Amino acid sequence: MKYIEVEQKYVLTDPEALKAKLKGLDAVPGTATRQIDSSFNAPHRDFLEPQVISEWLRIRESDRGASVNFKLWHPVDAVTKTHADEYETGVEDPEAIRLILTALGFTPLVTVDKTREEWTVPGTVAVAFDTLADAGTFVEFEFKGEADGIDDAVEQLDGFIAGLDMPLGERVARGYPHMLLGRDH
Repeated sequence: MKYIEVEQKYVLTDPEALKAKLKGLDAVPGTATRQIDSSFNAPHRDFLEPQVISEWLRIRESDRGASVNFKLWHPVDAVTKTHADEYETGVEDPEAIRLILTALGFTPLVTVDKTREEWTVPGTVAVAFDTLADAGTFVEFEFKGEADGIDDAVEQLDGFIAGLDMPLGERVARGYPHMLLGRDH
């Protein structure tokens, strides 16, 4: 499912308990990295105008390099999204991308500063433990397995999360930029 992202996010109440559960599933832990995500608004279409925000354009800078990313979440008008069209590619010079966007009339919206520790359950799910400055600790589960389509991927991800059989905290139906902008959706 290239260019499609299926994920769920939760407020994380007990990161160590979840990590212990993942170890029992032979998950592979990654090294924590700092990520700075700068989101931009488009000059031709205000991403913040709709009641429910469904689009983000961002530049990510991290210890591992930089990328530019656009997401369009679906269903577009729904508060709870099931998946996103996601287009992302690495960039050699994030400042040049920032200058290009600014020259084209894109404007900065919000910057998300987080520490992310990614774990992988081989062939199934990526689990990201995120700690955001001024927002708290969260976990994101992203489907990485084989699926016959979006509905199948959503069902498999739901099954994986339910199979953990542990409390995760409240499910979050909005992105980090929403939170920092004070938007519910």
